[in-house]
Amino acid sequence: MSKVILITGTSTGIGLETAVQLAEQGHQVYATMRNLNKRALLDQEIDKRKVKLRVLQLDVQDEKSITACIAEIISAEQKIDVLINNAGAGFIKPMEQASMEEIQQVMDVNFYGPIRCSKAVMPFMRKQKSGHIINVSSVGGIVGSPVNEIYCAAKFALEGLTESLATYLEPYFGINVSLIEPGGTITEFGNSLTEYFESTGGILNDDYKPLMEDYMAYRSTFTKEFKEKAFQKPADIASVIIRCMNDPNPKVRYLTSEGTLAFTKLKTSLDPDGELMKAQVRKGILNK
Repeated sequence: MSKVILITGTSTGIGLETAVQLAEQGHQVYATMRNLNKRALLDQEIDKRKVKLRVLQLDVQDEKSITACIAEIISAEQKIDVLINNAGAGFIKPMEQASMEEIQQVMDVNFYGPIRCSKAVMPFMRKQKSGHIINVSSVGGIVGSPVNEIYCAAKFALEGLTESLATYLEPYFGINVSLIEPGGTITEFGNSLTEYFESTGGILNDDYKPLMEDYMAYRSTFTKEFKEKAFQKPADIASVIIRCMNDPNPKVRYLTSEGTLAFTKLKTSLDPDGELMKAQVRKGILNK
């Protein structure tokens, strides 16, 4: 059955590939991005793979933009079946060296952005008594890592939000909520992170210099050959998102590869998909 799907952050990478794959499967896809001037890559894939989808402007940091986009979709389709909160922003810098403006920006895109979009679609999903909100998180939402603490904090927040919503949205309103948790992915995401870090001063000659040198030495091992062997392609992540969407009983979390399962094993081995904890909390508090 064809579904009406809204995806954020589709100008490149995982969002782009997910939008095109879903369109190939016959769904009504609304691919959105903050800046429509960056739609060239998406348009190339649309032409190359001969699919039909709508491209709309949506800035996850702007409630008016979100409201206008969703109003256009509802006017055309009368419903939204699936929201995929994919738009995100990475960040590498020690907390002490990061400005509050930088920290707030990372939280705003990665945490408040999904909240804004979810709040905007939920009234329609409640009315139709069905829906699925899929939040693209990261293994960084499960395991903290050095110099990524601000990004990890935002993803930890998104995970806590999703786990909590999953305890009641489905039994009371018919809305499922899920997490997608990729690890290393072959996209421009990592390159843009490094470029931003360098543009804001790079490794400073201060107490953090040894830490940053060690961290950047680690990142330098991510050669093209290494990434091709160890990292997932956007198409691989997209297939997991689609599997989650098509699951008749969607799980709370979907780790996207054996590598991500291994990386998070110490924290997730007892309950890798989050269903045991969801059931325990739902039963213990709501008796559902």
